[in-house]
Amino acid sequence: MSEAVDARSPGLSYQELLDTDTHPVPQVLRLESPAPRGHLDMSIDRYISADFHQLEMERLWGRVWQFACREEHIPNPGDHVVYEIGNHSYIVVRSHSGAIKCFVNACLHRGRQIKQYDGYSSELRCPFHGFAWNTDGQLTDIPARWDFPQINASEWSLPEARVGIWAGFVFINPDPDAGSFEAFLGDLPAHFERWNLTDRYVQAHVAKEIRANWKIAQEAFCEAFHVNATHPQTLPYLGDTNSQVDVWDTFARVITPGGTPSPLLNWEPDEADILRHMLDIRDDMDLPWSLEGTTARRSAADSARERWRPMVGDLVDDWSDAEFIDNLDYTLFPNFHPWGAFNRIVYRFRPNGNDHRSSIMEVLLLAPFTGERPAPAPVLHLDAEQPWTDAEPLGMLGKVFDQDTFNMERVQRGLETTRKPGVTLAGYQEAKVRWLNETLDRWLED
Repeated sequence: MSEAVDARSPGLSYQELLDTDTHPVPQVLRLESPAPRGHLDMSIDRYISADFHQLEMERLWGRVWQFACREEHIPNPGDHVVYEIGNHSYIVVRSHSGAIKCFVNACLHRGRQIKQYDGYSSELRCPFHGFAWNTDGQLTDIPARWDFPQINASEWSLPEARVGIWAGFVFINPDPDAGSFEAFLGDLPAHFERWNLTDRYVQAHVAKEIRANWKIAQEAFCEAFHVNATHPQTLPYLGDTNSQVDVWDTFARVITPGGTPSPLLNWEPDEADILRHMLDIRDDMDLPWSLEGTTARRSAADSARERWRPMVGDLVDDWSDAEFIDNLDYTLFPNFHPWGAFNRIVYRFRPNGNDHRSSIMEVLLLAPFTGERPAPAPVLHLDAEQPWTDAEPLGMLGKVFDQDTFNMERVQRGLETTRKPGVTLAGYQEAKVRWLNETLDRWLED
């Protein structure tokens, strides 16, 4: 039993790989917080049960802090975003006082949604009969006021959700009695202090419908164990099973090293092989630079430094190779995935309406900028039939996401077909998947 608990993949551990870095490694990458290794199966009801979904709507999405938009989506008073989760709808608006507010998106007269689209409005007026509120949520107009003697304007403000802001991300919590946003974040801001996600802009934003439960979609991005079968083209340069998994309270991370081969590879690549696969260069093509006296990992990091130098200057000389090369996928419970270091990726996963068998996966690319902040890219929506490669702003990432999405619908259908009542997880490599579900279970039990 102890041998199974202590087992690890052959090859360099992530911390041993950091020892080879050409630059000082930040302390945040030296942190280790491994999760306890559980081995019990998890019930498949969480993925295939409409009742389980309804419990999530009530006890999770109605009470948890959740990412709604970026501050730059609503830079001016009157700018608003419609944020929807399951069958719930909210208006996130920049008020005329400059504060960011969040209101339940329902008229207090007959219940019609007040806003259907993102945009600008000087007031929050219902399109049905014209009842209106200002951007602070206070009632300002009742058409035919004489016919509503029962309405006390001071008691007819729009119900609010709580708002928290971190690193340019706007979070909302529908529960007025929820704990503080700062306590929910825990030490996550300290992890990202070095990488400053505030001073980025939304370079691309793609939202795609997935025919699978939101947890199935999310879990595909919570471990690197699937790389061997799903992304085999990356094995020569991605240390999948040598990933480091860390779990704290409300957040966790998986760090997957780049520029180093997978221990599962059945041949031994040299440094030129590694670099060719990293750059997607055929064997009959010349490498863009010499590898004499260096490694593919170091040379790729040096190349990335020069790409970033025009945007951030000589700061790149203080950044480690790991920060340019490795995949640092953080997850803040329940569904928010900002990548650490100098990667642009942010994920969000949500139920698609009130359907437990459908979800929305979103990819935002946050890029640095010089001068005035560019306007955020509009959301590009893809339906369930459209591939990620239709989203040109994603570039090569689209092909990778298509490989991931190919599995998701088949997992949903397989779980609805299987005679096995539970899913089986690896003790270490899939520890973040277990953490997400065990944390969810605690919310649903409260």
